[in-house]
Amino acid sequence: MPERIFNFSPGPATLPPEVLRQAARDIVNYQESGIGLIEMSHRSKPFMAIVDEADSLLRELLDIPDNYKVLFLQGGASTQFAMVPMNLLATGQKASYLDTGVWAAKAIKEARLFGEIEVPYSSKESTYDHVPANGDYQVDPQAEYLYFVSNNTIYGTQFQSFPDSHNMLVCDMSSDILSRPFDIRPFGLVFAGAQKNMGPAGVTVVIIRDDLLDRAPANLPTMFKYKTHADKGSMFNTPPCFAVYAVGLVLKWLRDLGGLAAIERINREKAGLLYDEIDGNDFYRGHARLDSRSLMNITFNLPTPELEAQFIKEATAQGLDGLKGHRSVGGCRASIYNAFPREGVVKLVEFMREFARKNG
Repeated sequence: MPERIFNFSPGPATLPPEVLRQAARDIVNYQESGIGLIEMSHRSKPFMAIVDEADSLLRELLDIPDNYKVLFLQGGASTQFAMVPMNLLATGQKASYLDTGVWAAKAIKEARLFGEIEVPYSSKESTYDHVPANGDYQVDPQAEYLYFVSNNTIYGTQFQSFPDSHNMLVCDMSSDILSRPFDIRPFGLVFAGAQKNMGPAGVTVVIIRDDLLDRAPANLPTMFKYKTHADKGSMFNTPPCFAVYAVGLVLKWLRDLGGLAAIERINREKAGLLYDEIDGNDFYRGHARLDSRSLMNITFNLPTPELEAQFIKEATAQGLDGLKGHRSVGGCRASIYNAFPREGVVKLVEFMREFARKNG
């Protein structure tokens, strides 16, 4: 493969080179079948096998029990902001949401269209620079579920441990799913857009407990019911075929790497290199509080906006792309998801040191 730049984009994000190479072959001629992957019928035996394998691999990696369904849906994670309350909240019921960033706030806005929503904790006043500890809030025991976002891409924060609650957990894991082991059993539902940590844009993975499938009201449109897709194995309508296939390739890559325990060690090492440079150099200032730092998205500022613009321009010229921070907070952001290579982090740290030496 020709020389590649280092892509620090928050999503769509970098994929393993071996996945890209395999996809490039299969998109033209899938397994020497004489037909390209994106030309195949989603009802064909080869594609059905692709979906079954992706389901099996995800169950293996996340240790998903048999009483959960894995769904491959379209509409992006943002559609789930509405689908979750549409399916899980009946008239007169309430849910709790933790407000820890833009995506949580968007989910809260959507959920309020369907039920009573309480927000027992918000870090908005501190520009979402942290996530709460378990003792920082109280959840109404009558709430049907507690919703939170495990990793916040814009602000570089992440739950180091998940909420300890008697309420059923629902989580948007779009930007850190598969980055570390966790026990899915306290969760009723987990969802994730694939384009950050598990594949290309186009498919959203939903993992939902069986007993929740019958909660949807009878008047809910067919396509918005989880049960519709669960009953048909994600084949009620044409799924995002290429995206599901690519997720399967990423899952194989992750399994062969050693699974979630192995990738967590790698992710901690990569993030540690960057945080050590930020902490050890007064020229840089991290946005996230120490106890809430993300392993996936590392956000930081320089002394002035002018220096930040210069930093991003010079870094891009050296093949370090996508480092501009989100417009709502400015600064810089290095997104180093599972597939981001360690050598890219090393090169960024070297660039940071030299830039600070010249401009500090």
